[in-house]
Amino acid sequence: MIERKGGYISDKAQLSEGVIVGEGSLILGSSKIGTKSFIDSNVVIGYPTRKRIKELQSGASDKLESEGSLIGESCLIRSFSVIYERVMIGNRVETGHRVLIREDTEIGDDSIVGTDTVIDGRVKIGEKARIETGVYIPPLTSIGNRVFLGPKVVFTNDKYPVSSRWVGAIVEDDVAIGANATIIAGVHIGRGSVVASGAVVTKDVPPGVVVAGVPARVISKKDEYERKKKEYESTSTTK
Repeated sequence: MIERKGGYISDKAQLSEGVIVGEGSLILGSSKIGTKSFIDSNVVIGYPTRKRIKELQSGASDKLESEGSLIGESCLIRSFSVIYERVMIGNRVETGHRVLIREDTEIGDDSIVGTDTVIDGRVKIGEKARIETGVYIPPLTSIGNRVFLGPKVVFTNDKYPVSSRWVGAIVEDDVAIGANATIIAGVHIGRGSVVASGAVVTKDVPPGVVVAGVPARVISKKDEYERKKKEYESTSTTK
């Protein structure tokens, strides 16, 4: 056991060269943290699953164990974030504050997970994803590479709450989803598509289109969207 500034680092944990661990942080189980990663204050890495805690409460186990998490190189995990055991985070991943990432989640290299986001376990996120503040991602969701999720996007995984069958949404590469959009369980969003802010996506979205509304419907092709974006970006608002 290694104690540091009121925190705790398991004697099973492996911290590579240049890792910085802030005050009050807990590194549990067999967690591995890559070179030059920064773990801010009051972070938990390798938090035990609900099953393990229940076993301890019931007396089925006399010790609270953790398999630990894997954090890649040059990551930045900001304060009050909690990362459960069996999470695999790639290189150069960055979180905001108070991020929750539950067990069996994978996050690819160079991704960003914004403040107050909840990734509720058994989620796969690709490389260079950008997840803004307050996003909710439930179990079985799959998100591709270079996906943008605006603030407070919500995914669901239960078509008939509360049912015994969960089905995750699938978001392919290069998709952009605007703020406050809701993605219904089982929806498949095709590569390169755009979901407008506030949309409620109840059906599959083809590749390369823009959808908007409640329920969401196709309003244009992605080419038209890109043309309008370029025009907007070229218009200066500076006086």
